[in-house]
Amino acid sequence: MPGMLYLCATPIGNLGDMTPRVVETLQNVDLIAAEDTRNSIKLLNHFGIRTSMTSYHEYNKVEKADYLVEQMQQGKNVALISDAGTPAISDPGEVLVQKCQERGIAVTSLPGPAACITALTLSGLSSRRFCFEGFLPSDKKEKTQILAELKEESRTIVIYEAPHHLVRTLGELYGALGERRITLCRELTKKFETILPTTIGEALSLYEREEPRGEYVLVVEGKSLRQKEEERQDSWQSMTVEEHMALYEKGGMDQKTAMKQVAKDRGVPKREIYAVIHGPGMH
Repeated sequence: MPGMLYLCATPIGNLGDMTPRVVETLQNVDLIAAEDTRNSIKLLNHFGIRTSMTSYHEYNKVEKADYLVEQMQQGKNVALISDAGTPAISDPGEVLVQKCQERGIAVTSLPGPAACITALTLSGLSSRRFCFEGFLPSDKKEKTQILAELKEESRTIVIYEAPHHLVRTLGELYGALGERRITLCRELTKKFETILPTTIGEALSLYEREEPRGEYVLVVEGKSLRQKEEERQDSWQSMTVEEHMALYEKGGMDQKTAMKQVAKDRGVPKREIYAVIHGPGMH
């Protein structure tokens, strides 16, 4: 019988958040794959866990995944842990999960802490609909593309950032999204946990004066429907009626429907639009 992969969530700060089920699983599996063994040994020692460890991180994720899958095919049970939080969220765990699924190896997840969800619940912003971006890409072109998408995103946005990149990222968010509400969360579950509800512009001026410390989760307000409507109206106001009509007709509307929509957009009677298109006095 092949073994199994256990995705084990570990504390994001407070060791009291380690679940008894994760402790028991880490004690009983044959091998623990850890993002950073030097970091994880402290956690294992704290809970008296003596199981063998091997490193599994961003730079060996493909070849090491093959090795771990082989071990499971030989009947060994493997647990995956990250430095903090839930494996496969902003770490290479997803590669190992995919390979297990391809080879028919069972995977289960032992739930526990996740910084993105903890921050979202503390943010005071809408948690009904949200999107998780993790760390923004370092590639400039890819980042520009993602920021352009986030500008139109109406869901609450969750982003991770390191302290030495925080000011740059806040500046990029301000440039792309404009002024929005944001909650900055740092040192989550730890003694000096800080939750700062503010705006992007105010956060930027604060951290230009004060040095950021600790890992941050940024929870950013999505674009409201009101903002989208205002922007639509702004774009119509700079158009002629003919251009406005052409916009809808290019999208596949027939002329009659397009006239009706243009009149609705501009808050005028349909006959006014008709008069511009066909000339006054024509019916």
